[in-house]
Amino acid sequence: MTPETPEAGSRPLGILAGSGQLPLAIAAAAHASGRPVHIVGIDGFADEEIAGYSHERVNLGQVGRMIRSFQSAGCRDLVIAGAMRRPNLWALKIDSGFFRSIGTVLKLTRGGDDSVLRRVVRFFEAQGFRVCGVHEVAPDLLAPVGTLGRVHPTPEQGKAIMRGTALVRALGAFDVGQGTVVTPSRVVVVEGVRGTDAMLEDAAEHVRSSGRMRDVVLVKLPKPDQEMRVDLPVIGPATIEAAARAGLAGIAIGAGQSLVLDREETIRRADAAGLFVMGLAAAEIADEGASTAAASTNGGYALAGRLAPTPADRADIALGQRLMQ
Repeated sequence: MTPETPEAGSRPLGILAGSGQLPLAIAAAAHASGRPVHIVGIDGFADEEIAGYSHERVNLGQVGRMIRSFQSAGCRDLVIAGAMRRPNLWALKIDSGFFRSIGTVLKLTRGGDDSVLRRVVRFFEAQGFRVCGVHEVAPDLLAPVGTLGRVHPTPEQGKAIMRGTALVRALGAFDVGQGTVVTPSRVVVVEGVRGTDAMLEDAAEHVRSSGRMRDVVLVKLPKPDQEMRVDLPVIGPATIEAAARAGLAGIAIGAGQSLVLDREETIRRADAAGLFVMGLAAAEIADEGASTAAASTNGGYALAGRLAPTPADRADIALGQRLMQ
């Protein structure tokens, strides 16, 4: 039976759900605004709670089934949310849609995270969907500018924020991570492929083994020129708990460019733990990244031979200087 075609404004919002609470937060926000949702959850990733909504679970290799599920539900707008590891091609349960899209699927095993996400967006757009950002469908999840709770960063912690901001922006050109844990004088750990939770576990070990670290701060920002419709930095109550266990003083995120899940509970836990949560304005992020980059490229090295570094060499030297500070 062919479903009735609803008016564009009342069409269900499609959510392609990976792991974590973000897909559920988006679904709840859409429902609160009166918009129905249809979730396609990826097996092995999507939370069991998606069962509370119109949904279907698929294997990552069932590309055709994903598309048909959204189409049958009448979805035209689509949000891609939640974490997913890169596919193990040997574990995929492939369907005919996989074979028709084999070129795209194989490309998803290559390149950095952001380049992979851009290919995913282009793929679904080619199927006739409009890929939306979380900020379009659930704007209340975006972090505001300023301190979210009662705890404010000290001047020394502000210096740590500046260091972390410059580092994340510098590493963004290499499509590495979105976060780092820093002090005013050193880099403790940088986010890698294992994600924020693993980074905070590593930071906790460093802080415990040092016994002297103070003003330790987590900075989490989108990469420069990041595809803003997918993979925005996210924090929530679990992030606060992990930061507290690691002995951190607070968390700085990009205002309007990062998401805060369950904001009231996140703030309550941060206040209880004595952690600040700060939303950085876009101008602050850009200014600090530019000023630090300029300072790092103003020399600091002398030629020992006749060959001078190229502009690309100088950029790599500047990145190395920032990492070693």
